[in-house]
Amino acid sequence: MSPYTLSMLMSSLAVGTITTLSSYHWFLAWMGLEINTLAIIPLMTKMHHPRATESATKYFLTQATASALILFSTIMNAWMTGEWTIVNMNHYTSTTILTIALAIKLGVAPFHLWLPDVLQGLNMMTCLILSTWQKLAPMALLILTSHQLNTNLLIMMALMSMVVGGWGGLNQTQMRKIMAYSSIAHLGGMAMIVPFAPNLALLNLLVYIILTSSMFMTLMALNSTSMNKLSTSWLKTPTLAAFTMIVLMALGGLPPTSGFLPKWLILQEMTKQHLNMLSVTMAMSALLSLFFYLRLSYTISMTSPPHISNSNLNWREKNNLQTIPVMIMLSMMMMPMTPALLVMN
Repeated sequence: MSPYTLSMLMSSLAVGTITTLSSYHWFLAWMGLEINTLAIIPLMTKMHHPRATESATKYFLTQATASALILFSTIMNAWMTGEWTIVNMNHYTSTTILTIALAIKLGVAPFHLWLPDVLQGLNMMTCLILSTWQKLAPMALLILTSHQLNTNLLIMMALMSMVVGGWGGLNQTQMRKIMAYSSIAHLGGMAMIVPFAPNLALLNLLVYIILTSSMFMTLMALNSTSMNKLSTSWLKTPTLAAFTMIVLMALGGLPPTSGFLPKWLILQEMTKQHLNMLSVTMAMSALLSLFFYLRLSYTISMTSPPHISNSNLNWREKNNLQTIPVMIMLSMMMMPMTPALLVMN
């Protein structure tokens, strides 16, 4: 792809997200979401492979359905209340349709089936953009309208998302599908806490973006798309493989990594709201996700191929890996921020 075309598409992605984040009118927010969708589709199809075309088609159809539902719910709300502003969604049917539309946009269960298939057909950089940057605009709308959405429906979908995200990743061997189910589980945690503490959902989104970006960057550096390729990474770059295990533990939420911070605060807030059964179910579903992160760590550190690897060994590191140590340090070092975050909360 031409650098000028790539820069134009990346600028369009940024403009679409910023438009949605800065809007107070529903039509402007919808325009930002559409710009986002149309800007990433050429990035998906740049591989010229039937699987990439299939992924782009699935992504376009699901996002177009979600955008149509958002437009339908806002028009219905404007018809009933005379308001187009985002913070004034007072009609029950409109808020229910909006909750479903944002769940489709984000890939929250039971509207999650498109996400693993779409990620499997893309290259790692596009997967990184789709798993991190493309979540910003829908999550911002979810946080802005958190006090108006259908809370029972949102909690039910969030709980289902955490269970499905942990359960679906158990039997996967492709790294992109494992990261897709990891994304579904993390989004379930964000959707669960949004009605009670939107600031914790924002913190969870920040930590999720840091951890997912670190994981995709290390996978790109190791050139690993499956567990079989990941098992040879220790022979090629032992230091990066060791840091990859730390990022995996952070994604699983083990202390003292950064991934433990949002899980701890979310469970604390849920118990303050006297939602003990939901808290127990969240903790148990987090164990499902932790299992396949541990399995990946075992694959990296304690397994070796039965034959000598045919891959070329790197005599020197590539020049485009300078950002990986920074992301990995953020993945490990955010726990000391906890007292400050508790004071702000």
